Amino acid sequence: MNSPVNDNQHKSNTPHDPLDPCRRSDDFVMSTMTVSGLAFEVCYYKTLVDSHLLEVAIHSLQERIPSSEEVNLHDVLSHIPIEETKVTDQDEEMVQSLLQGSLLIRPCGQIHEVILVPMPGKEGVRSDNDTENEFSVIGPKVGFVEALPVNLHLIRTQLRTPNLIIKEMTLGSLSQSQVAILYMDGIAHPENVSRMEDRLKGIDFDAVLDTSQLDQLIADNSLTPFPLFTTTERRDRVIYALITGQVAVISEGSPSFITGPSTLFDFFVSPEDYYLPWALGSFFRLIRIFGVIFSLFASALYVALMTFHYEVIPKELLGKLISSRQNVPFPPFVEAIFLETTIEFLREAGARLPNRIGQTLGIVGGIILGQAAVEAALTSNVLIIIVSLSALASFVTPIYKMSNAIRFLRFPIIILAAIWGAFGIAIGLCFLLVHLSRLKSLGSPYMAPFYPMRFRDLKDSLIRASYEQTVKRPSYLRPLSFIRYKPGRIHQTNQLDEE
Repeated sequence: MNSPVNDNQHKSNTPHDPLDPCRRSDDFVMSTMTVSGLAFEVCYYKTLVDSHLLEVAIHSLQERIPSSEEVNLHDVLSHIPIEETKVTDQDEEMVQSLLQGSLLIRPCGQIHEVILVPMPGKEGVRSDNDTENEFSVIGPKVGFVEALPVNLHLIRTQLRTPNLIIKEMTLGSLSQSQVAILYMDGIAHPENVSRMEDRLKGIDFDAVLDTSQLDQLIADNSLTPFPLFTTTERRDRVIYALITGQVAVISEGSPSFITGPSTLFDFFVSPEDYYLPWALGSFFRLIRIFGVIFSLFASALYVALMTFHYEVIPKELLGKLISSRQNVPFPPFVEAIFLETTIEFLREAGARLPNRIGQTLGIVGGIILGQAAVEAALTSNVLIIIVSLSALASFVTPIYKMSNAIRFLRFPIIILAAIWGAFGIAIGLCFLLVHLSRLKSLGSPYMAPFYPMRFRDLKDSLIRASYEQTVKRPSYLRPLSFIRYKPGRIHQTNQLDEE
């Protein structure tokens, strides 16, 4: 008897095969085997089934069924030692069972009566795959791990539809790493999908160790400090990106996905925004945006005011600033650079050390160094407060890569403020806006929906509107289906009136 052989390229001659939508994904397996002289097709999603139960079912078919002239489905059913196995002729039940982790067995040439063997995999149910860098108080804590099959299993169990397409390829001339592309057929624009595939296939690299490397290799602009693809380790963020029309990519050995096309405002969106009432979600999103602006310009504004623009400072505040700097021998520029560099030293040291030691170093080191710097007259206590708040505000972004870009950009803006004052800050801001307006992510504008202006998409940019107002997908993604859902108002009745 023949063992199953992977035959993903097998095509049914029957045009109305209910499994035709499933064949488009690379994780769908259709194999053929011979039982007592009769050919059977074995179909399943390899990212959903339990590999041990699959071996048990196949072994039972090969070893327990006696040879006879006629073997029907009920004979096969009686020899499978797995509970809740059944025969069905319902097309919709076939597809739904496959998407829930069942094995489908049917005679070759017969498409409307099959055996369904439930064997859902448990690979994604783990106690150690919580998110570490994108934590939120409200919402699921499920994150990804370094095993590619587990990560695909986590996505499949959340999106149980044959329209979720997974395409696999091998990258890295030495590492031969498996890379998976995920998108929703009927939602994602084919041009975005083909562009992502072409860029990945065009990579000539020796070893792909993490998805972040792919982020840099396929980016539209390699000279920008801004991340052009959203990197996330959260399952709910990847699910949201897929259902809005984005394309997701993950590499073997990486615990994070990249999704695109992305915009600048995607990096200020937290999944927690959608688990809270829309007013609270909008408020916290505005807090993040304001925090990033403050982190970017606060230290530079201090340098500009203390160097060139004393006249704009109120008299009550000017006296305190002068008294705090009267013993400092350095100009404001050197003072700000010294403190910003010290903060970066503490941050890098805390990140590279074990968690408990790193936290202790950050807290104790910051307090001791700050107090010592003031007592030694190396800096003013006002600037210590400003730099500390700037460092704190740089971490309000949910995506760590964006906080790194903000940390880097503070230094050139401080230098411009030291040279030309407020005019230098304005020059830096103009260069920043021009640079952002020229960036593209997978060919789409990075500053959408503000440039080019799309008024309809503003409902989920700076603020998050209610679910009744966000029924359409973002237009900059050019989704094939714009409508996400049709919310209906719940008519509440007053029980007192009914009585």
